[in-house]
Amino acid sequence: MSTDPHQPLAVLEPLVGTWTVEVVFPDAATLGPDVPATLHGRTTFAWVLDGAYLLQQGQVHHPIAPDVHSLIGPAPHGRGFLQHYYDARGVARLYDMTFVDGLWRLERYPPAPDFAQRFRAQLSADGSTLTGAWQAHRDGSFVHDFTVTYRREG
Repeated sequence: MSTDPHQPLAVLEPLVGTWTVEVVFPDAATLGPDVPATLHGRTTFAWVLDGAYLLQQGQVHHPIAPDVHSLIGPAPHGRGFLQHYYDARGVARLYDMTFVDGLWRLERYPPAPDFAQRFRAQLSADGSTLTGAWQAHRDGSFVHDFTVTYRREG
């Protein structure tokens, strides 16, 4: 495993490491009777394949949230990145991704195969916290789905 990312992936270096994760659902009751409003987990970002890609591995400690592996690499058009998302349910998704001035964006727009969604998270000035939210596309517009906070370990 390399610790030297290829260009233009070097801009993603602030994500590298292990993070605790807190997921907050605004209306957890709609997800089921045993779903708490707040879930906790962990995610790790690490360079793989000699720094050619960034691998994100995540787990949230509840059955409603599957374990995730995402592979991030440069977009073929030269602007931003692509995140190839895979989870324990067998779901595979492709997101357009940017990370500019500490703002992490993931986006899938209509007509995405299952549904469109987007994520925005801002890295704190000291690099210790990423605070963001997912939005889902419903009835022609994006609406808040859930909030995610990442806190750097160590």
